[in-house]
Amino acid sequence: MIVRRYVDADDELGKHLARVHNISLDRPAESDLNAGLIAHIAAAAACDVSYNQAANGHLVDLFAALPLPGTPEGREFWDALTLAGGQAVWNIVPGNAGGPFFDYLLNGNEGGIAGRVLGFLDELDDKQRDAVAKVIGDALDHRVFVGGARYLGKLWLQDAETTAWHVLLASGVSQEGEEGRQRFLEAWRNA
Repeated sequence: MIVRRYVDADDELGKHLARVHNISLDRPAESDLNAGLIAHIAAAAACDVSYNQAANGHLVDLFAALPLPGTPEGREFWDALTLAGGQAVWNIVPGNAGGPFFDYLLNGNEGGIAGRVLGFLDELDDKQRDAVAKVIGDALDHRVFVGGARYLGKLWLQDAETTAWHVLLASGVSQEGEEGRQRFLEAWRNA
């Protein structure tokens, strides 16, 4: 990522880590580890190295909120989703995506899975998108999520679309490396 975040010892993240993990905000003489240092590490991981991994994890979480494949509820859900979304659903349906669908994602093949999610969403027409949103919303646990089925389903679809886009964008930016970052900065400096 091009953006870097700087953390002060009294930054909100540092204060949060000190409170939650019961560690000092100040660097004690006997230890190099304190809330400020942990905050620096967390910020660096979130903003630079792990940006696409965080998006990957979120994409997995979105699918984890849906009924599990191989269960009676899951079979009913995926059948209803296929009926609502037609051929587009074959991009993400468990039987077509294969067993290691999310293993690939978690092991660094984020572009393929994100591409499938975006392909699924791109192929839906407006009527199908509404029908898919209702099926997904109906499947979400309404004890945990507050809202109507269609609204919850639309939120899920929007979140999946944005997250998949983040995964693909982060993958592309990270492949550019330091040379790409310098080229970007130089172009903007000279604009």
